[in-house]
Amino acid sequence: EYTRESGVRSLRRQIAGVMRNVAKNVAMEESYNVTVKGEELKTILGAAKYSNDIYNEIQAPGVAVGLAWTSVGGEILFIEVSLSPGKGGVTMTGNLGSVMKESATTAMSYIKANSEALGIDSKHFETKDVHIHVPEGAIPKDGPSAGITMLTALTSAFTKEPVREHLAMTGEITLRGKVLPVGGIKEKMLAAKRVGMTDIILCKTNKKNVAEINPEFITGMNFHYVDQMQDVLKIALPKK
Repeated sequence: EYTRESGVRSLRRQIAGVMRNVAKNVAMEESYNVTVKGEELKTILGAAKYSNDIYNEIQAPGVAVGLAWTSVGGEILFIEVSLSPGKGGVTMTGNLGSVMKESATTAMSYIKANSEALGIDSKHFETKDVHIHVPEGAIPKDGPSAGITMLTALTSAFTKEPVREHLAMTGEITLRGKVLPVGGIKEKMLAAKRVGMTDIILCKTNKKNVAEINPEFITGMNFHYVDQMQDVLKIALPKK
């Protein structure tokens, strides 16, 4: 909660700050303990600078968890979709880049073209407005990695079925429903592990990237490799 980066330089600075605090007490002949407990960090280093995303297993329909790569490592990404009475409009919020907006548009087109197979009443596209939101709007977000997450969240909202618990995913989609590989797999998997995800959906091509990760880092995680969006939905929305 005090450092977040791909290396350890900032971590070393934080540890040095703890050591200096003990050294000050030694120099001033004040009482001290060489064993520092976690609850003492707030007094020594101040309030925590970062809050780790905590996954809540009770999710409403329309919410799916994606995985993103950032300059300081991997992060989980919540994609939220809500439907309201309207005329079929689509609103996107959350400081999204053009590529991510294109992913959302592609996902909507796929759902409309395959509504019957997905068990979705086509009338909803004319009578419901769709709002897609990615929380933490102050942080810019872009890239194609959230494609399958967007489609899963949208399908979940239209079918009113919650997405499977402790499931995260990353992958690009096409209009034909194919799932394409993405980058930053190691960082994304470590982020998923950090917040307690047990199941991960990836493109089959990314299997080689997972094989490069130290097995000790991803123990207890189940990987589902797919190449079609239909396979993603079978895993994420098993009841439908």
